[in-house]
Amino acid sequence: MRQLTEAEMADVGAALAAALRPGDVVALHGELGAGKTTLARAVLRALGHEGEVPSPSFAIVQPYDRLALPVTHADLYRVEDPGELEELGLDEALDGGVLLVEWPERAGEAAWPQALRLVLTPAPDGRRALTWEVPRSWEGRWPPPLPRP
Repeated sequence: MRQLTEAEMADVGAALAAALRPGDVVALHGELGAGKTTLARAVLRALGHEGEVPSPSFAIVQPYDRLALPVTHADLYRVEDPGELEELGLDEALDGGVLLVEWPERAGEAAWPQALRLVLTPAPDGRRALTWEVPRSWEGRWPPPLPRP
């Protein structure tokens, strides 16, 4: 577990971006306001996206396909039934790209077993606690060596 300031969240996003490979799924867990979108923005900026990175809460899926490694950013908060996911085409995003998923639990327990699961929890001092579950495909890539606070 790491306790992160907002600036350190950008460092974690950059480290995550450097570790990504085509076909990767990163599942971002945490309550509203935990920092999931902040971390996704940091990843996208580290991959070279210079424009706005809106939360995909309304659109559900926001593609960033003009990056060297295309990213699909999905927010499943409004998904009520895992059956709705087929219409979103999220699996197609993995063909040569990466999927960042907020609220992945809305996809059901069996969704994306190969995903790196990152859990963000707000701390009373404004920092975020970051914990993770690392699948076999991410061994040796996560956690990255991060500077100690």
